[in-house]
Amino acid sequence: MLQKSLIRRLDLITLQLFVAVHEEGTLTRAAAREAIAVSAASKRLVELEQALGVALFVRQARGMSLTAAGETLLHHGRQMLFNVEKMGLELGEHSHGVRGYVRMLANLSAIIQFLPEDLRDFSESHPKVKTDLEERPSNGVVQGVLDGVADLGICSSDTDTKGLLSVTYRRDTLVVLMPADHPLARRETLAFADTLDSDYVGLHSASSINMRTHAAAREAGKLLRLRIHVPGFDAMCRMVQANMGIGILPQKAYELFGRALGLQAVPLTDEWADRQLILVIRNEVSLSPVSRLLFEYLQGTEAPI
Repeated sequence: MLQKSLIRRLDLITLQLFVAVHEEGTLTRAAAREAIAVSAASKRLVELEQALGVALFVRQARGMSLTAAGETLLHHGRQMLFNVEKMGLELGEHSHGVRGYVRMLANLSAIIQFLPEDLRDFSESHPKVKTDLEERPSNGVVQGVLDGVADLGICSSDTDTKGLLSVTYRRDTLVVLMPADHPLARRETLAFADTLDSDYVGLHSASSINMRTHAAAREAGKLLRLRIHVPGFDAMCRMVQANMGIGILPQKAYELFGRALGLQAVPLTDEWADRQLILVIRNEVSLSPVSRLLFEYLQGTEAPI
């Protein structure tokens, strides 16, 4: 019953009004912002609360504040309004000759190392296809594809793919990043265990590199001496340059960001340092024609190492 009531009564105008009341703090200011009479705005909110069966606001002399139920609706309501706006933008692109959209999720390693050139080349061959690319950690890539947020994703091969179809995309090699005067900088190669007496600059906690290095440290019977988390490889390079510690990153990311800063990279000898990045999809049948084009193109980009 509640679901049917929501379908009938949770229209976009009322939802937008609800968000406006929260942001403006009063019904009067929200009604003015949305160009609707105060009485009509009040009626819409009352009907919305009746449809949901909960109070959304605490009405006070100085304004209106959200209840716990209101906070829940705000979270979902903003996402719904964002999706509607995004849908309108994408549909509008079709009037300008865009043939289709591909929604794609990828981890940081793929976005930094390989996708700029791969997507450029694909776009040159298919100029009427637009790609919506979002960065997520590998686990988030898998979940996003499962949830239908994206048509395809790229993640580390050691990620639990939860039944998704996967194929190899690229390979990369992890190296130890350090200042040129670090005691380990003269080594030609390093075992990860030999680095664990040094302080570390780590990627964000959900990244596959962060999780793998913590696991490898535990396997070696030590804890990773992590001084700071950073959001990306460029930030890691700057922190290492500032002597905050050493770091683990892909060789190509070092070449893009670390070499110019005068940093040193030493290859790891551990088996897990030679990685595969994989493409994941729900299944080929579910892919749109343009998503299938990109999926098939990216399968053919792997270069020998």
